[in-house]
Amino acid sequence: MTFSTKKRFIAGVVCPKCSQIDKIRAFSEDDIDYRECVSCGFKDQIRIASAPREIDTRVNKSTETVSEQPRKVRLIDPGKTKQ
Repeated sequence: MTFSTKKRFIAGVVCPKCSQIDKIRAFSEDDIDYRECVSCGFKDQIRIASAPREIDTRVNKSTETVSEQPRKVRLIDPGKTKQ
């Protein structure tokens, strides 16, 4: 992820130093990404190693990987008793 050289605010981000919300802006200098707080002056290099891996769910799995067949469920009425 590379930011532009123009400093832009990032919505909803909390400063790690002063805990102010919506005071962090991101920018790039010499192909290095930075974030800085306009409230307290905190400045840090943004180190993003790779994109996070998506968690496996039934929605993003293919049909070949789903091996278990659906099972029927029998609902029991708790108001009825056997006689």
